[in-house]
Amino acid sequence: MLRAWNKGLTKESSPSVRKISETMRSRRVDNFKTWRERMKKRGKIKSVYEPFEKNGDLAELIGVVLGDGHIRAFPRCECLRIVGSGNNLGFTRRYSTLIERVFGKKPTVIRRSNSNAFNISIYEKHIAERLKIPTGSRHDYNFILPVWIREKPDHTIRFLRGLYEAEGSMHFHAGTYTHKFLFSNANPALLDTVFRYVTKLGFHPHRSRFKIQVSRKDEVQKLANLLQFRRYKR
Repeated sequence: MLRAWNKGLTKESSPSVRKISETMRSRRVDNFKTWRERMKKRGKIKSVYEPFEKNGDLAELIGVVLGDGHIRAFPRCECLRIVGSGNNLGFTRRYSTLIERVFGKKPTVIRRSNSNAFNISIYEKHIAERLKIPTGSRHDYNFILPVWIREKPDHTIRFLRGLYEAEGSMHFHAGTYTHKFLFSNANPALLDTVFRYVTKLGFHPHRSRFKIQVSRKDEVQKLANLLQFRRYKR
């Protein structure tokens, strides 16, 4: 049997495949229309994209995406990607499972070739619209916590957990017996949100340019326990 010349090649790896793809796109030729319609009838591809259920899982997913996720727009769909450290497999397991529960399908989990990390990725239409998070850079994104999250303390805690799992860290210095629980981010609106709702939960954070810091010894462990920080069920 003759092997197709383009088997295994992609737009990124082959100029010829990229040229074919660009030509078909300019001529509005949909080479996968018949296959796509067949998959929709079988229920393997969604034909309707309903809003996500507003629950704790969604609140936590929004938090982790805002902290360390990225939504990229493509011509026919969008890609949500979260990067997990190769030294923290619990994070990768938790958030791949969380994505599956929210989206109703498994994400792709691949170890990165250039670093000790995993990509957790899912491709689908209208991801940004349903998560209410913009595609591309969010450095200057004026984030406002949705009403449905801030009205329920359990949802607020799950949202904060997602943020801290992505961008949080705990530190203990034995010499000075100093405890610190940090959240780091460059987005001012997101830092304002974390400061406001950590305070509403009864803690006393300190705000600096890129960090929210809880330093009282008893509060550090109490907040970590409340958020179940770095605690993953197997």
